[in-house]
Amino acid sequence: MPLCPPFTEDTARKKVKLAQELWNSRDPHKVIQAYTETSIWRNRDQFLQGHDAITAFLTRKWEKEHDYRLRKELFAWQENKIAVQFWYEYRDAHDGMRWKRCYGLEHWTFDADGRMRKRQMSGNDVQLAEGERWFTDGKSVEDSFIGEEHW
Repeated sequence: MPLCPPFTEDTARKKVKLAQELWNSRDPHKVIQAYTETSIWRNRDQFLQGHDAITAFLTRKWEKEHDYRLRKELFAWQENKIAVQFWYEYRDAHDGMRWKRCYGLEHWTFDADGRMRKRQMSGNDVQLAEGERWFTDGKSVEDSFIGEEHW
């Protein structure tokens, strides 16, 4: 993720979409390259620091979250910080492969080289009924309408 602070609205939006693409790869070894070696994370109720801990977390995450599809949108930005709203859907391997959607917010802080040094994530999962999925096969996550009631 070569875009570096200080961010403009345009570069912040591009950074968000690069992160979306990277996370949709579901490859912990690719994703980790966007973070500093000592990056600090809070992901829901878990606190992590460093590449090894984050890579292990992402590996566990995508072992649980099958058919993961994510969309991120810029919420706010300032100099070396970006706030993001996100939604992702997945089938939960720990809950009978039921479809779920996570709604949440992230706050990111970047080093001068453009890698993230701090990530805070808050999210809530909801179970989806048949026909409630937004991010279906053959459709870009960008093509899904997400109304204000979900922002």
